[in-house]
Amino acid sequence: MSVSLYYRARRAMPLTDAETAAVERVAAARTASFPYQDEEGLYLYDGDAGRPDEVVAGSTKLPLDPGRVLPVLDHVLGSVTELRRALPGAEWHVHMDDLDVPWDGTDGYAFPGMHDADLAAELGGH
Repeated sequence: MSVSLYYRARRAMPLTDAETAAVERVAAARTASFPYQDEEGLYLYDGDAGRPDEVVAGSTKLPLDPGRVLPVLDHVLGSVTELRRALPGAEWHVHMDDLDVPWDGTDGYAFPGMHDADLAAELGGH
């Protein structure tokens, strides 16, 4: 059984050219720095994601390997955090299947305890 992370931004006004370029820069940089070539990272849907007010949308299938879940989740949520900061005024919804991912104005998107070194070590992460 797989678990996926979903993310979308909505607003009445479409992206400006500068915002589109910012989204593309963030996506390219975060894709280049993704730690695993054989796992799915940040994936943004092309074009109209299904709603006229949706300006960014995507999803990531999380790995089955417990030692990779936290690094992948951390990287992708960091990517979505950067995207949110690049698109002021958009309404964001980020969730892992039925569980909403909380937003913190300072730290961005993360689950409580996600950056706990002891938990990462227990799961076999680095």
